[in-house]
Amino acid sequence: MGEQKRKQDSKSNFIFGKKNYKWMFIGLGFIAFGFILMSGGGSDDPNVFSPEIFSFRRIRLAPTLVLIGFGIQIYAILLNPDKKKSK
Repeated sequence: MGEQKRKQDSKSNFIFGKKNYKWMFIGLGFIAFGFILMSGGGSDDPNVFSPEIFSFRRIRLAPTLVLIGFGIQIYAILLNPDKKKSK
């Protein structure tokens, strides 16, 4: 009898709540968007140099978005969804 109760309790408890998953998907979106912005800029001909790889978008903006996304992921993991607002 006690084993069945433990199985029921373990099935109903998830590690993360709805808020956690929402923030995780937002963080994944930031990371994916940052990597998309980093892509491209190469030259089809290996003998021709393309200075496009040193643009602001690829050097500053995209890595910043990826780091923000990782920060959001950490926040989503540490967020306590059961915390009640006290007034």
